Amino acid sequence: MLTRKQYELLSFINDRLKETGVSPSFEEMKDALDLKSKSGVHRLISALEERQFLRRLPNRARALEVIKMPDIGVSPIAESTASSADNVVHMRTGAQPRAVPAASAPAANDVLEIPLHGRIAAGMPIEAMEGHSSLAVPAALLGPGEHYALEVSGDSMVDAGILDGDYALIRRTEVAGDGEIVVALINDSEATLKYFRREGSMVRLDPANRAYDPQRYSPAQVRIQGKLAGLLRRY
Repeated sequence: MLTRKQYELLSFINDRLKETGVSPSFEEMKDALDLKSKSGVHRLISALEERQFLRRLPNRARALEVIKMPDIGVSPIAESTASSADNVVHMRTGAQPRAVPAASAPAANDVLEIPLHGRIAAGMPIEAMEGHSSLAVPAALLGPGEHYALEVSGDSMVDAGILDGDYALIRRTEVAGDGEIVVALINDSEATLKYFRREGSMVRLDPANRAYDPQRYSPAQVRIQGKLAGLLRRY
């Protein structure tokens, strides 16, 4: 099932693709749905991606493809007088999704504002301070989910292409697999950016610089706060 806003956005994108062959910009989607910010559009698109109604075409910031439309049994407009608990769009039982032809679109410069939460160590752990600023990020760099940014401090991840002063774009999650680059909170006080690995009953945080040694902790000492989704670098 889809929420009303998800359905409205999917319909708007689908109609625009049929009319022009070009997906609407984030600004146009925000205005069409009367949302306060483009971050709300990003959350809706991510939800539609996760439910496999929509997908972003790679390497294009403004290229969306509608995979299917829900075959609804009740018009969303007719539902407007229903209670908020009923304010969802359901797929009719047994109905098959309607296929929608793919459409290509040119690249654009849609950006999203994500929270910027201070600095994080790519070296020995330092405290990751919660901040109140934000960072403008090209939408094409972000996939599904909630994201935030941290400024990298240190050089322990240079062999992974992560340099001092870079902005690490982090997708919030509390789980990680071996070999993934994570934000690890150590002893609830210090955060570091490292490769995550399990070593017997211990957690090992590996640098990407031979000048630094791996760090080993008990699982109780480490909490995953996100996985690396991308990088921004200013010259």
